[in-house]
Amino acid sequence: MERLPHTNSVNKAIGTNSVACKTLGTDAASHDDSAHKKQDSMPKKQPYVSHQPDSHGHIHYSDDENGMWKALLERQAEQIPNRACPAYLDGLKKLNLPATRIPQLHDIDEVLQATTGWQTAAVPALISFGKFFKLLANKSFPVATFIRRFDDMDYIEEPDIFHEIVGHCPLLTHPAFAMFNETYGKLGLNATKEERWFLARLYWFTIEFGLVGQNQSSRRIYGGGILSSPSETVYALNAGSEQQAEPQHQPQNQPEHRAFDLLDVLRTPYRIDHIQPIYYVIDDLDTLFDIVNSDIMGMVKQAMSLGLFEPSYAVKNAECMVKKNGII
Repeated sequence: MERLPHTNSVNKAIGTNSVACKTLGTDAASHDDSAHKKQDSMPKKQPYVSHQPDSHGHIHYSDDENGMWKALLERQAEQIPNRACPAYLDGLKKLNLPATRIPQLHDIDEVLQATTGWQTAAVPALISFGKFFKLLANKSFPVATFIRRFDDMDYIEEPDIFHEIVGHCPLLTHPAFAMFNETYGKLGLNATKEERWFLARLYWFTIEFGLVGQNQSSRRIYGGGILSSPSETVYALNAGSEQQAEPQHQPQNQPEHRAFDLLDVLRTPYRIDHIQPIYYVIDDLDTLFDIVNSDIMGMVKQAMSLGLFEPSYAVKNAECMVKKNGII
């Protein structure tokens, strides 16, 4: 989902009852003074800017932008068979996405409205907490109307139109996935700032980076953050064994699969700037209904009192990258 710009803050208490790196976009990022100096000397990349529709609601994309869509779609089409969950593949067929151009949002809306009553909402690259939750609560899925540049083909922190349309919209045709998003939006609207930081982890480890399937042999991907990344689509299912202990450092080529536990999810830190070391696994997509019907905010309060787990990634110092709004 959409993010606000990040700022820096001091991480005083990772793993304690205090909240460390209070964020939606990232819980922590490793960096040192040399990295800062290097970044300062490098030219800044041009920010992404969403396109505005014309008077007829049509968005015009350049040949290069349509070429980026085509290249991403072709590459991902090679990765998702036998990796994406069946409901995602079914939704992808329903959307019938154009192969050579970026689709218009009204074409996506026709399918979503007919299946679950959802629609898309064109937004800038960055939106506020309140707007994000309000859109979801009203069954409108925010879509930033820009696409990544070729030098960001493999990874982009900002959620572009490929991430939103290809990563998330196919599963918005599924009732459980759609209901989860709607409920999440309603909870977020009524949550405090601190509660939203914990809710972000629920969204991250389900809608963005969730896996589904009890047996490893039949396990599949439903998280849009994975399904819009060709490299992570391959990596995410490359797990040697399941573990349910507190996060441990994992080999770079082998992530940890953990059985979904709501309290654990809410207490697990994450980073947005590299491939995930941990994925949480639900039994099937209808498990999202069970999560919706549970006492999510009660668990949030319990997680707040317990604090975060130790991060599963290296933290070089006490500084964290913090985002005011970072659901991706």
